[in-house]
Amino acid sequence: MSTSTLPIELCGYKVGPGQKLFVIAGPDSIESEDMALRHARLLKEMTSRLGVPYAFKCSYDKANRTSGKSFRGPGLKEGLRILKRVRDEVGVPVLTDVHETSHVGPASEVVDIIQIPAFLCRQTDLVEAVARTGKGVNLKKGQFVAPKDIVHSARKAFEAGNPNVLVTERGSTFGYNNLVVDMRGFAQMREAGLAVCFDATHSVQLPSAGNGETAGERKFVALLARSAAAAGIDALFTEVHEDPDRALCDGPCSLNPQMFEDVVRNVLNIRRVLGHEPG
Repeated sequence: MSTSTLPIELCGYKVGPGQKLFVIAGPDSIESEDMALRHARLLKEMTSRLGVPYAFKCSYDKANRTSGKSFRGPGLKEGLRILKRVRDEVGVPVLTDVHETSHVGPASEVVDIIQIPAFLCRQTDLVEAVARTGKGVNLKKGQFVAPKDIVHSARKAFEAGNPNVLVTERGSTFGYNNLVVDMRGFAQMREAGLAVCFDATHSVQLPSAGNGETAGERKFVALLARSAAAAGIDALFTEVHEDPDRALCDGPCSLNPQMFEDVVRNVLNIRRVLGHEPG
């Protein structure tokens, strides 16, 4: 199997051309059990009101922080316990990322979509292990990978027997401490037969620009999300925090709930005008 067959399926929803926008949203990392449950309930209510299929995202371990002193989360065992409670009690599909093959099995017992971090998108053993779980795969495109080249990483998952791969754009390295999003990339990835997602919040990161941590430009999230909607995306990924300025990870990039709702509404409106959003 060399390419996926669009649309793909994530959490029982079809994702691809002609399908409803699939939304992935949540805090960057699990700061506490109550915090994860609170955000999942709020985002479920908001996405239900907007009429979009939704998966809650949150990380149990942020293993690729700029500094060793940065907050990472509760770790594998406790983090997966919390995510299972979110899934069971709130009734939402859950996404989390894995950074090593030993975490793939435990994560697959709890979550619906397993994410491969951008820095690890070319790690063959990790991509294949995630694909073999049969769970949905969210493959983040590395900041160092051209849009037309990410198909090679996606093909590793396809050839491992999993067609349900979502490829997520999150900006490309542009010199030091900066990322840019090339809107042509969405067309190039679609032409390669891939379902495409835009990570609107990580794309405004200023990597390692915050004195030992990543900074960001939240004010550009909405602009880039609107542009990506016009360019053609199947899914939208955003980090949402009730108080981004106090978030323990990626606060400068995160949206507050009202900003999140406004961004999703704008994206949906653009998709409807262009005939990309059914119903």
